[in-house]
Amino acid sequence: MAIIALGYLGIRSDRLDEWADFAGGLLGMQKIDRGSTALAFRMDDQAQRLLVSNEPGDTLAFMGWQVERRADLEVFAARLERAGVPVRAGSRELCDRRFVGSLIWFEDPAGNRIELFAEPMLATDPFVPGRPIDGFKTGPYGMGHAVLHVTAIERMLPFYRDVLGFHVTDYGLTPYPLYFFHVNDRHHSFAMVGSGKAGFHHFMVEFQNLDDVGQGFDLAQQRDNGVAYTLGRHTNDFMTSYYANSPSGFFVENGWGGRIIEQATWEPHETFDGPSFWGHERLYLTEEGGRRRLREMRLEAARNGRRAPPVADCPWLYGELARQAS
Repeated sequence: MAIIALGYLGIRSDRLDEWADFAGGLLGMQKIDRGSTALAFRMDDQAQRLLVSNEPGDTLAFMGWQVERRADLEVFAARLERAGVPVRAGSRELCDRRFVGSLIWFEDPAGNRIELFAEPMLATDPFVPGRPIDGFKTGPYGMGHAVLHVTAIERMLPFYRDVLGFHVTDYGLTPYPLYFFHVNDRHHSFAMVGSGKAGFHHFMVEFQNLDDVGQGFDLAQQRDNGVAYTLGRHTNDFMTSYYANSPSGFFVENGWGGRIIEQATWEPHETFDGPSFWGHERLYLTEEGGRRRLREMRLEAARNGRRAPPVADCPWLYGELARQAS
């Protein structure tokens, strides 16, 4: 009994035309019309990965997490109710809108809606990207990862770790607390930023080809305020990526080459090198508002010769090389 992947995300926005252009034209997702009040997007053979609804409210509408089998939903519902979390069963209508066999839903301690589902529906026609790309890294790794701003990380950590069973991959405490969690072999499918704010920080999509990231970066630079973080590489998951400003104000990370871990032998640990080896200049920040601090951390990592280990296909070898480099 386990949560195995981030299956889908829901966004509230009254900018459907902008989202059609952003998710389709920049990210390369396939747009699927869901009537006049919603847009859906595919990334692979799953019928729906991103749903944007034309309705008021917070930007993040829901996160959909896949479980191994339908019976797991009952186990999770009982566990959540023992922890004092009200749980509701998804109606047939709701399951049809999500294109899943069954689901339950509830809220985390910050009020974010969480949906656990089983049996996602597959499309009958091939995935057709919105721009020429080689596709996304999904399958057993899910659609990517999601990251939340949190005001009280000490309340959120036990909920996701102990109640939902997310596994801590690693964490950093400076310049602000960051916790990363895995539910499959992707380095992380969920993370929390202890920024003192509440809301959606970003979600990440991982491309199969680095050139698709680079060409997307070129496209984003042609847009007014299109880039939030410049091209760079993260220290913990080794992802090469840039961050785009979405039409809803949060970021979308466009990445390639993310780290695959071996869950059975992985040990959670604290990291000290800051978020990035190089790049990822925060264009949205002022110098005094954190931009200079983060730049200095990258330069310190460079002075200390910090870098990712050589690329290896074997997860065990990948981890061994990382330990030798630390």
